Amino acid sequence: MMKIRHPEKINKPINPIKKKPNWIRSKLINSQEFFLTKNIINRLKLKTVCQEANCPNIAECWSKRHATFLIMGETCTRACSFCDVITGKPKPLDHLEPLKISTAIKKLNLKHAVITSVNRDDLIDGGANHFYKIIIETRKQNPETTIEVLTPDFLRKGESYKKVIEAKPDVFNHNIETVPGLYRQVRPGSRYFSSVELLRNVKKINKNIFTKSGLMVGLGENKDEIIQVMDDLRSAEVDFLTIGQYLQPSVKHHPLDRYYNPEEFDELKSIAESKGFLLVSSSPLTRSSYHADEDFAELKKKRINQTNAQSIS
Repeated sequence: MMKIRHPEKINKPINPIKKKPNWIRSKLINSQEFFLTKNIINRLKLKTVCQEANCPNIAECWSKRHATFLIMGETCTRACSFCDVITGKPKPLDHLEPLKISTAIKKLNLKHAVITSVNRDDLIDGGANHFYKIIIETRKQNPETTIEVLTPDFLRKGESYKKVIEAKPDVFNHNIETVPGLYRQVRPGSRYFSSVELLRNVKKINKNIFTKSGLMVGLGENKDEIIQVMDDLRSAEVDFLTIGQYLQPSVKHHPLDRYYNPEEFDELKSIAESKGFLLVSSSPLTRSSYHADEDFAELKKKRINQTNAQSIS
């Protein structure tokens, strides 16, 4: 069966891609480490969101042996208009994937591993049990490695998400992506308040798990809408917010409204910090897993400081 990218956009107008400003530039790479990372991933026949979603930070991250693993295949059951991952009918799950992922993490000597997935609406549990198996196997082979998962929303999958929480990842990330007013165009298969509720429930079940969410800007939202998303996420006790620039993958994807400048990202960071997020990463090239290891170390430090301050008061 031929895979189709974003079938709902086939007969829609072409959206020209705006030229990137000079502040959006990928960093230079350490080629030796880059190819070492690439060879490990290829030998184990793994997928990464770095490749499948054409992440602009792939050169920098792979040069540091940092890769975000994409589990449950490279084919997504949804067709979000911003995303460059293939849409279609996914293949059956690879039951050796938990072992492959944990082995790759060991070979790369990762101190902090980030694991994400495509949406698998075809599975009864949305893939929650597969996440569970990968977290458990990773801990078995890499007991000192902290684990961050970036999950789908498990929409209409009941309480299957609880299986992921049961495995006790260090960070549970689910990206809100955009403001609610743009969901029908940008995330037609998702529901804004279901995503907020998922993050809220993670915190209700296990206060010790850091929660995290990400927002893209430049899709056509306004400042007030961004601030409302911040408030909604804080009401769900989300600890960490990432804000990055939307980069239109092709002329068939959602049109880029505009590029935010670095000063605007700094302003959004200040606003988010004033809302009470433990950590905020806001820059043109910020992505969910960009500098995730350093951010996790900072998160732990801030929580310790917060706990100490509360005990003194």
